[in-house]
Amino acid sequence: MHLFLRSLILPGLFFAGIVLADSADLKETIQAHFPESKIESVTQTPYLGLYEVVIDGEVFYTDKKADYFFMGHVVDAKRRVSLTSERMQQIRDARRIAIDTLPLEHAMKTVKGNGKRMLIVYSDPNCPYCKRLEKELVNVTDVTIHTLLYPILNGSMTTAEAIWCSEDRVKAWDDFMLRSVAPAGKDCQTPLQKLLESGRENRVTGTPTLIFADGSVVPGFIPQQEIEKRLDQAASK
Repeated sequence: MHLFLRSLILPGLFFAGIVLADSADLKETIQAHFPESKIESVTQTPYLGLYEVVIDGEVFYTDKKADYFFMGHVVDAKRRVSLTSERMQQIRDARRIAIDTLPLEHAMKTVKGNGKRMLIVYSDPNCPYCKRLEKELVNVTDVTIHTLLYPILNGSMTTAEAIWCSEDRVKAWDDFMLRSVAPAGKDCQTPLQKLLESGRENRVTGTPTLIFADGSVVPGFIPQQEIEKRLDQAASK
């Protein structure tokens, strides 16, 4: 999230529903405040003269002149649900990453069964949810898994380098993630900085991040049953 957005608070705002009404002028004004960010949409709400703004997948609110910015959850008081959370879920569900833009030449590739389905995972070796995911993937078959090392946690770079520099990278990865066997790879040239850059460009802010063949993105851990469902859905498209 943009650092400026982190400082914004929207206290006690309660209303229901959003009326789609993009405003080019307002969008241009907001863009001047965030010159390095992509404004995905500006939509008018039916209450208090507020507009919903989506920038880089994040939601905040503003007035019709963009004099003030508000960050926080808008709640439907009757349904007692967060409309902001619902919108964020819609944005996540609609998100796509173009597969051909990913650095798969630097992935650790595992082919299971016929390998027809595809899964790409940005993963940090010291991420506990990544280790949980690897255990779920053990029983997933007929898939080609491309693991992109993404060492963003403290202390992860050294482990990621050792895994990449191992004689058998996939084995070193499996040994560490599934069996807690430390990698013994020696120093070598790695593509880890390129992988970190690709993650930032694709707004990968946490691990694991799963990308399916249709470009759909799931940030965070999901169980085997959900992985299988999404693999089949992506393959059918």
